[in-house]
Amino acid sequence: MIRTQRLAAGVCALLATLAAGLAFPAAAEAGEPTSGANAKVDLVLDVSGSMRTRDIDGGTRMAAAKQAFNEVLDATPEDVQLGIRTLGANYAGNDRQTGCKDTAQLYPVSTLDRTEAKTAVATLSPTGWTPIGPALLKAAGDLADGDGSKRIVLITDGEDTCAPLDPCEVAREIAAKGIGMTIDTLGLVPNTKLNKQLSCIAEATGGTYTSVEHTDELTDKVNQLVDRAADPVVTPVATEGAAQCTSAPALKSGLYTDREEFGQQRWYKVDVDPGKELRASVSVAADRAVNPSYGVLLRAVTVHGREIVRGESAGNGRTDVISTGLRYPKAESDADDAPAETVCLQVTNSFSPASGVKTTPGMPLELTVDVVDGPSKASDVASFGLGRGWWLLGVLVLVGFVAGLLWGWLSRWRVAVWRTN
Repeated sequence: MIRTQRLAAGVCALLATLAAGLAFPAAAEAGEPTSGANAKVDLVLDVSGSMRTRDIDGGTRMAAAKQAFNEVLDATPEDVQLGIRTLGANYAGNDRQTGCKDTAQLYPVSTLDRTEAKTAVATLSPTGWTPIGPALLKAAGDLADGDGSKRIVLITDGEDTCAPLDPCEVAREIAAKGIGMTIDTLGLVPNTKLNKQLSCIAEATGGTYTSVEHTDELTDKVNQLVDRAADPVVTPVATEGAAQCTSAPALKSGLYTDREEFGQQRWYKVDVDPGKELRASVSVAADRAVNPSYGVLLRAVTVHGREIVRGESAGNGRTDVISTGLRYPKAESDADDAPAETVCLQVTNSFSPASGVKTTPGMPLELTVDVVDGPSKASDVASFGLGRGWWLLGVLVLVGFVAGLLWGWLSRWRVAVWRTN
């Protein structure tokens, strides 16, 4: 079970950062780099038995992963410290308790020795279970020391097999450990349940989820994420959300801090150009005693009030920080001078104070906004919210219409046969 006590250090660090941002807003700007500490990346690779399946470019999933890793190791920047962690690589038995502990550091997070790292990868063979939750917890520990950006890249072809340690809950715990801890997920199988779980893990930390089906796609995406880790960590900027969208502050890509009272709504605005994708995540920290059963909601809404997509998360008192996120890709436009769309972001929480607890000032809120190039294909977009829901609604309407026609024709035919007989 994930314990609140394990989050204490991370929450304190988060609150200290938020307090610093509120106390010194004039000294910070979005996108301002912090210290020059080396970026750290931990590649977490699924080596469970299913990785021997042959469905990627005529070879096994494991062979595709090995080839991608070798190319990524060659291209890793010198200023990035990289490590490799495995899950399901060592225990081939049927004991669930043992299988769910099967995660190991194959190569430590450090200055890269390419020959040594490639040799370690070459020894891997698909073996056991899929303990994603335990592996993510260990990976967070691999990156715990030092400053600079910290990124976990999870590559898997299956869902976690070690519930009740929910990987989404683990990701939310990791989000509370400090700024810069991001999880990106790559799925090797176009599976709805897997997509949902990997999207949830990524969204909890402001990361990305991508479905890949070819070796070159896997190589390109991991290279992109490793390069992104080398980008400087930005300084959080204090902002003040509004009670409605019309008066909300306009935000650009960056990391922002605010405070939100119990049950309060906070609004922010972001301009999204055609062909771009908005990625946003929010974390709300309970810095005082609260009642169990709470949640946080992040909505992307048009200026006319129509909901575009939403992200939401609920808690039951096991963590002190709760996070969620969303993605909104805006389609390309044929017009060169097409205007940007103003998207309103609404943050709402359902925390309630325990008896005798002060409700002011509001609870610390951390908002990440990123406007990036749109996805190259639809599978790169997380499968949640109304972004996909309208397509589903259209399909259901069409199926219902066709079924009605067929049923009417069949009924008339049966009546005609009955009258003839």
